[in-house]
Amino acid sequence: MSSTGQSSSFDMDNEERRMPAGKREQPVAKTLTTAMYISLWIFISNCTILFNKWLIDTQGFRFPILLTCWHLVFATIATQILARTTSLLDSRKNITLTPRIYCRTILPIGIFYSGSLVCSNVVYLYLSVPFIQMLKAAAPVAVLFTSWAWRVAEPSLSSFLNVLWIVAGVALASVGEIHFSFIGFMYQMGGIVFEAVRIIMIQVLLSGDGMKMDPLVGLYYFAPVCAAMNFLVAVPSELPKFTWAAASNVGFGMLILNASIAFMLNVTSVFLIGRTSGLVMTLTGIFKNILLILVSILIWNTKITFMQTVGYAIALAGLTYYSLGYEQIIKLFHTSVAWTAGMLGSSSAQGRSTGSLATRRCILITALAFFGLFIVVAALQHYDPSTKQMLKLPAWFGTE
Repeated sequence: MSSTGQSSSFDMDNEERRMPAGKREQPVAKTLTTAMYISLWIFISNCTILFNKWLIDTQGFRFPILLTCWHLVFATIATQILARTTSLLDSRKNITLTPRIYCRTILPIGIFYSGSLVCSNVVYLYLSVPFIQMLKAAAPVAVLFTSWAWRVAEPSLSSFLNVLWIVAGVALASVGEIHFSFIGFMYQMGGIVFEAVRIIMIQVLLSGDGMKMDPLVGLYYFAPVCAAMNFLVAVPSELPKFTWAAASNVGFGMLILNASIAFMLNVTSVFLIGRTSGLVMTLTGIFKNILLILVSILIWNTKITFMQTVGYAIALAGLTYYSLGYEQIIKLFHTSVAWTAGMLGSSSAQGRSTGSLATRRCILITALAFFGLFIVVAALQHYDPSTKQMLKLPAWFGTE
């Protein structure tokens, strides 16, 4: 997804140096603000996924296509209001959009975007949230093969081996899934393929026409197209079975809240992209998926087998290598070692800025909280009420 609002941390640092000393953002304030944006994006993103799963599966609102259509109608109205009352979408004025360019770029991308959203919501009828997140680790594989097919990137042996590594991990996680659904698996794979084609089309078509969009401007143009496409798909499949009683059982307030949270996700992503770098977004996304798996296990008591855990760990390692590359991983490793040595070394405050101490404390507290959450989830995952045993070893080997 291309973005005119995306800037690296290096650019932000240079901008701060050019500012007067009195107007520069203090290190502590900058650290806390960035941490707030990251935390907010993780929270809203995971809330959107869990809320959709709760509505579709737990509450029995089994109309995922109509639910997606409602999200897009809400997004269309919201972006139109924001375009007329705020400056968040002013970058759209730099885009020259003729009917020919619209039919050549916005329309086909919107169709694939619609397919991605439909498949991503329908899959909640068949698969658990943890397993869905594990399958999403295969998304870079689809993007890579699509980029080769469109000749955006040249095939290489190293990339192919990395792809095999991720595929092997996802396959192992799929074999270990207790409640495997082939239909749900195909829907998730279809959503991944649709999304991969959409990403490459954005890269090829929009960049070729000089139409770089941030996520919010993209939603401004794509939401009406996707809403119309989803409605056309829902007419023969879900609309004949839909009743207002089904919506009233869930609650119209809940549906409005659900669409509002889904839209807030797009807004927070814009601010996060502008605040951080692509590396931070990648690492945050990996952490977000792991956290989502743990939280969904707590909510729905989903059983995760040992084979699934190993398979997802393999796929996650391949995904990290694919996203960051060898040099960046080595750099992060050396930085982490140096940081750990500094934390375990002298407790003297000399040479340490207030912002540096605040950052280290924030990271340390987050790591401890994450580790504690993992222990709690692992204990509850294998708790046997009949025997009062917290850890039941056979459950880790897929015998539950």
